[in-house]
Amino acid sequence: MAKRRPNGGGTITQRKDGRYQGAAYVTDTDGHRVRRYVYGSTWDEANEKLGKLQHQERNGVPVPSRSWQLGEWLAYWLTHIVRPNLEHNTYAKYESKVRLYIVPQLGTKPLTRLSAAQVRAFMAALKRRKVPAPTRFEVLRTLRNALNRAIKEEIITRNVALLVDMPKVDTEKGKPWDAPEAITFLRSVRAHRFYAACVLVLVLGLRRGEVMGLRWQDIDFARRQFTPTKQVQRVTGVGLVLKSLKTDSSQAALPLPEFCARALEGRRELQELERKIAGDSWEQSPDHDVIFSANHGGLIDPRAFSRTFDSLIRRSGVRRITVRIARHTCGTLLAFLKVHPKVAQVILRHSQISMTLDIYTHVVGGREREATDMLAELLEDPLIG
Repeated sequence: MAKRRPNGGGTITQRKDGRYQGAAYVTDTDGHRVRRYVYGSTWDEANEKLGKLQHQERNGVPVPSRSWQLGEWLAYWLTHIVRPNLEHNTYAKYESKVRLYIVPQLGTKPLTRLSAAQVRAFMAALKRRKVPAPTRFEVLRTLRNALNRAIKEEIITRNVALLVDMPKVDTEKGKPWDAPEAITFLRSVRAHRFYAACVLVLVLGLRRGEVMGLRWQDIDFARRQFTPTKQVQRVTGVGLVLKSLKTDSSQAALPLPEFCARALEGRRELQELERKIAGDSWEQSPDHDVIFSANHGGLIDPRAFSRTFDSLIRRSGVRRITVRIARHTCGTLLAFLKVHPKVAQVILRHSQISMTLDIYTHVVGGREREATDMLAELLEDPLIG
């Protein structure tokens, strides 16, 4: 006797090729009622797949209204979701990883049929091609973000990239300076025009774009605090621009230790001298009244600051690290001073305390301004004279 399904449970029929075909009406992502089919080599297999399809329908999960290839979805994601809503640098990073790595290998795979095994094989192929671990890390993170959005758009029901382990990145090369290394470096660059910028990176953990985007109107010397509101970015086809920081927490007022204030006052005197030397060729703009301007005014590319920073490190003789890693020296010094991680989180403006706890291991009390004063005192004595 042929097996029967309950009323409203769809139908299962045997095809001419011997396979079984299940069919049921479900809702697609466009809100339409459509008939969808599943297949199995046996009646039980088709019945199981049909049950899963209807289980999704009962839980309000629609079926995709179209069959996306992974490459098509990634192009849509970049154009309609990433570019309008995220920073240009973030878009450029995602776009390069999609174009150079993901699409050539996985672009033709059906989005709904993409498997963890395929992603794992793709990552193994990148490793065989000697693609660096940090790059492979960013490639997989890009794919994860794109598939997470596909889940949000109700195109797929799970993110198979989450089942693939992230590549291990060697963190030894990214170890921040300890206190003696930071002091040695600052002593060696004291006469440089970027000395104050180096102080802000090391003492307050500012990012390079934030340092280059810091303006004189952001500094309150009387209250000994400053409010970073802008960052310098290079936009393709436009050039260097001042852009607002991403979040309100990034624009919170931060304490300005006396050590940093004196470095900034020295920078102001040097800038006035540079302005006089440049004369009429000085680039003046109300929006570009930045503290760390070019020799003739105007904005400085954060990448140019990184190159200068690297040359200053070579000259100082200390261990070479990047600006991105150097700003975490602030965390090392704060932990060395036993500053509470919640205070350090405010100073470095980490969005989550877990990011801070990766660096800060000692837990004691203390206030935000006191923490930066302690750090200033640590760095100040060896620099006097």
